[in-house]
Amino acid sequence: METPLGKFIRAKRDSTQPELLGLQRYDRRRAPGLRRLDLAARAGISVEYLARIEQGRDRNPSRAVIDSLADALCLNASERNHLRYLAKIASDECAVHIRPVPPPWHVRPSVLQTLRLLEPGVAIVTNRLGDILAHTTGYQAVTSGTGLLDQARPNLNRYLFTDPRARTFFTDWDDIADEQAFDLWQAPSLENLEWLTSELIPAAGPEFTNRLCRHVVPRPGVLRLSHPGGHELRLTREMLELPMDDQQLVVFLPACDRSAQAIDQLQRQSHGRLRSIS
Repeated sequence: METPLGKFIRAKRDSTQPELLGLQRYDRRRAPGLRRLDLAARAGISVEYLARIEQGRDRNPSRAVIDSLADALCLNASERNHLRYLAKIASDECAVHIRPVPPPWHVRPSVLQTLRLLEPGVAIVTNRLGDILAHTTGYQAVTSGTGLLDQARPNLNRYLFTDPRARTFFTDWDDIADEQAFDLWQAPSLENLEWLTSELIPAAGPEFTNRLCRHVVPRPGVLRLSHPGGHELRLTREMLELPMDDQQLVVFLPACDRSAQAIDQLQRQSHGRLRSIS
């Protein structure tokens, strides 16, 4: 049975052009990209061993093998970290039986106090699974009329992949979908990741699972939003890690004067308050 580790290596191998590595292109090959033989030679391992890793028959490659594969595929820093993470969870899956459990929803009082200090700015507290645990009135104003905060326990991934309004609200929906799907691999525990995917897969279907399995390492840029009120927003994102809680404090800043003016107008129209979801 294939593993995320094997799928990622195979995907990167298929997307690597041989000539970029100084290798000969084989035009008659049915499969695109780098041959398994060439990757194995560059990594200093046997073709048979590489095949076992890609096919999920070997789930415990050493750190040296993982680093050699990263070098052979010329992975960047983000891709290397992701490869190492997938190797870890492949090994963990062999050692333990995964019992899905929901993630915690508690936000520490000091974190909520920090969020209050950011008012009336646009900010949220979230986790790697996309749960929106708390938000400012500014965030409520920016997302008003989109349906994102309509649920008792809003989840960005659920909204993104199951609510048609998300494709209009997020101008670059495809890029955001790739970002969110990739971020799930950084979830704080295998149990939490399994819990969300077991819930989300039936609702979101192939659109979600295909992106989850593609392992596209994102390069986050300016977030573009198309608000139902007719405002076009461009926001930069600053993410502050809260390692004690496996959570993030995300602050959205206007990337231009026009966006700042639109946020001010939306805030005047909205009369919300800081919300913590627990």
